[in-house]
Amino acid sequence: MTTIYTALLYLIQPLIWLRLWLRGHKAPAYRQRWAERYGYCTGKVKPGGILLHSVSVGETLAAVPLVRALRHRYPTLPITVTTMTPTGSERAQSAFGKDVHHVYLPYDLPGAINRFLNVVDPKLVIIMETELWPNIITALHQRHIPLVIANARLSARSAKGYKKLGKFMAQLLQRITLIAAQNEEDGERFVDLGLKRTQLTITGSLKFDISVTPELAARALTLRRQWASRRPVWIATSTHEGEESLILDAHRRLLARFPDLLLILVPRHPERFDVARDMTQKRGFSYILRSSGEIPSGSTQVVIGDTMGELMLLYGIADLAFVGGSLVERGGHNPLEAAAHAIPVLMGPHTFNFKDICAKLQESDALITVTDVISLDKEIGNLLSDDDYRRYYGRHAVEVLHQNQGALQRVLQLLEPYLPPRNH
Repeated sequence: MTTIYTALLYLIQPLIWLRLWLRGHKAPAYRQRWAERYGYCTGKVKPGGILLHSVSVGETLAAVPLVRALRHRYPTLPITVTTMTPTGSERAQSAFGKDVHHVYLPYDLPGAINRFLNVVDPKLVIIMETELWPNIITALHQRHIPLVIANARLSARSAKGYKKLGKFMAQLLQRITLIAAQNEEDGERFVDLGLKRTQLTITGSLKFDISVTPELAARALTLRRQWASRRPVWIATSTHEGEESLILDAHRRLLARFPDLLLILVPRHPERFDVARDMTQKRGFSYILRSSGEIPSGSTQVVIGDTMGELMLLYGIADLAFVGGSLVERGGHNPLEAAAHAIPVLMGPHTFNFKDICAKLQESDALITVTDVISLDKEIGNLLSDDDYRRYYGRHAVEVLHQNQGALQRVLQLLEPYLPPRNH
C-alpha cells in the first residue's frame, strides 16, 4: 500500500508544481521556497531539538501557547516549526520571530523526508491536529524518533475514509508514539481504526489555552482610544469569498441606526485584502487600510485589516465579533480568540471545523448564530442597543474559555519523558 501511495505521489508532482504556480498568481509566496518542499533546508534550522508541524493558520495559532511554553521550559533546545501554506508560514514567523526556526514541511516522499530529517535530526516530533503522512510516520518510526499527535481530532467523515484502508491504517497508527486527542469521541475513532489504548490520552483542546496578555490589553486600549473612544465598533474576521459582500451589506443597514458605527473587516487570506478594499470602495464607504498606519477619522466607516498577526489586537478594539468561514461552507474559524476579550461572538451555521467548541459556547449562551444579512443586522443591532445584553454574551464567552483550559499543562506533562531533563 505504501509503495502504491508513494508512486502516485511521485507521479502527481508536475500537477502540484502547476497548482503552486497558478496559486502564485494571487499569492506570490506560493512560487517561492520550493526547495524546502523537497527537504532542502541546510542552514535554515538548528538540529537536535523539537520539530513541530502545523499545516496552516488555525493549527499554528493553536500551537502558539505550546511553543512558547516549550521555549520557556527548554530554553537551550532549538525548535523548528513547519507549515504547508504561505499564510501558515507568515503566521508562524509573526508569532515566534527569531525564537524558532521555520521551514515548509517537505512533501511525503521518502527522499525528501529523509533529506529533511538528516538536517533537522529532531529529538521529538509533534504534529498538530491530524496530519497522517505514511512516509513521515514510517521514517520517524525507523529512526526511533518519538512522534506525538497533539490536539488531535478526527471527524466521523475522516474516520470513515481512513476505515477503508483497513490493516494499513492500523499499522500506521501503531507506529505513532502517542495521540493526545481533544475529546473522548475523537479518541474512540482512533481506537476504532486500530490505535492501541496505551497510545491514547485525552487532553482537551489546546485552542482554549489562550489568554489576553497585559501588554496586548494595554495596546488594544490605546488603539481603541485613538480609533473610536466614543464610537461603537464591530469586527468581522477570517472572511471568505461570498462573506465580505454580506458583511458590508449588513454594515450599510446598521449605519442607518448607528451612524457612527465603525466596522473592522479582516479577510482570512492576504489575497482577499485587495478584493475587500475594492468592494468597500465600490459601495461608497469611507475606509482606510490598517497597513497605512492612519488613524480613522470621525467619518471613517470601515477599517480593512490587511496586516498579518494582528487579529488578537484588533479583537481588543471591538464591542462584538463576527467570525467568518461560517456563512459559507468553510466550516468556520476559531471563535475563542474573540471570546478571550469577553465580547459577544456571532457565527454563521457552518461551524463543523469547531463543532465541539461551538457546541460548548452555544450551551452557555455565548454564541449567536446568524444566517444572512437580515439576521446579522438584527442580532448586531440588539447587541449594540443594549449594554447589559452585550455584556451578558461577552461574559459567558470568556467563562467558557476559562472553564475549559488546562490542555496545555496536560500536553507538556506528556512530552516530558521524550525530552531532556529540565533545570528547575
